[in-house]
Amino acid sequence: MTKASADLHQPLIARRMDRVASFLAMDVLSAAAAKERRGDSVIHMEVGQPSAPAPRAAREAAKAALDLGRIGYTEALGMSALRERIARHYKDTYGVSVAPERVVVTTGSSAGFVLAFLSLFDPGQRVAITAPGYPAYRNILEALGIEPVTIPLAKADGWIMTAESIARAHAEKPLHGILAMSPANPSGTMIGRKALAELGETCRRLGLWFVSDEIYHGLTYGEPTSTALASDDDAVVINSFSKYYCMTGWRIGWIVVPERLVRPIERLAQNLYISPPYLSQVAALAAFDAMEELEAVKAAYARNRAYLLEELPKVGIAEMHPVDGAFYIYADIARFTNDSIGFSRRMLEEAGVAATPGLDFDPIEGSHYLRLSFAGSENDCRETVARLKAWLK
Repeated sequence: MTKASADLHQPLIARRMDRVASFLAMDVLSAAAAKERRGDSVIHMEVGQPSAPAPRAAREAAKAALDLGRIGYTEALGMSALRERIARHYKDTYGVSVAPERVVVTTGSSAGFVLAFLSLFDPGQRVAITAPGYPAYRNILEALGIEPVTIPLAKADGWIMTAESIARAHAEKPLHGILAMSPANPSGTMIGRKALAELGETCRRLGLWFVSDEIYHGLTYGEPTSTALASDDDAVVINSFSKYYCMTGWRIGWIVVPERLVRPIERLAQNLYISPPYLSQVAALAAFDAMEELEAVKAAYARNRAYLLEELPKVGIAEMHPVDGAFYIYADIARFTNDSIGFSRRMLEEAGVAATPGLDFDPIEGSHYLRLSFAGSENDCRETVARLKAWLK
């Protein structure tokens, strides 16, 4: 490529790259790691990563597979045994029948979103997401040339996406799909069974694709979760072994899709990453037999949640979204700041507590919000409160 042709292409490359914003949680993680390398102490509340290891059964299954020596490709859609076990999970957990052929094993839920967005939407089409909401939704959609349409969440609606809000947005300018998450990141707030069914019904009536992010299923502290598939067989459901199953670094997840999407998604998967990693699939299959161990991890989250909900208001962090599930607290810090990035930076440097600024999840109202993850140890939560009490006094 000549210099002239390179200069000609530079604006196009810049425009495409500019669509993808930083993932601030990872930026905070990098800053915290740098602080630790300097010998300073940091309490990590910034990333949604379980502190517990993968279940013993999963690790042992991976070791056994590794000892056999040959780690190769699998089918692009995943190992049949794992797809069958995931399908059985829907019957056992939700009473919903899912054909194994509709299950697609993916390289983490992140690859699942890319496969779903590429198979469902064309460039220029419009997909509703929430604010606050997981930032990678917006960033991946924009990188693919798909327009994210922000639906602001409201306290009056229980901080959830509602059927009415979707209908209003569609009436203003047609949508092509919606993406809902329950339990939600950054808040842990859940969409109840009735509201989830109403979202599905509205999507069917308006001819929209319904994508349901269910990666925090299994992690609830009251009412159990409901899958979108219970009321809408045409929904595209994305899940992962990262959160409940404590397997973040294994990069293994799945999608359940309508039958007519299986072959298009298979073609995409073949070309994008050939197949999900074999060792991770073997481990994931075994993880389904570790429920007692995983429920003990969840019980530790519940204790952390209860402690923080009681103690954070005592240091002035009292306004937060309902923490129904997951392992996050999304707190309003307006009494302290309207600059959540600066506040997060100072909190890390001065108090040694790493947390994610709300602007990661909401480009407007997030300026006065902060997300704290309680996926770490009970000691981490207690030390966080102690440091914040001293810092905010």
